[in-house]
Amino acid sequence: MKLFRSKAEKELDKIIVDLQNYLSNNYKDLAHDSRKLLGQRCEALFSEGKLSEKDHLRYRRIFEDYTEKMKNYHH
Repeated sequence: MKLFRSKAEKELDKIIVDLQNYLSNNYKDLAHDSRKLLGQRCEALFSEGKLSEKDHLRYRRIFEDYTEKMKNYHH
């Protein structure tokens, strides 16, 4: 684990924490919104050069894992 995290990583980490909180509290719509936001911000930060390729792949994998876990997560 890195000692110092970039602003981009901190932003994505906060989205992940929010997503985990929404899942644990069964807030399905907010959880889906956070998952989508994670994917969008991950791609945007990478295209802006604020996220390294290594970190992009790591966060992309997290996004894909949540996408798979939440496949049947609806009302």
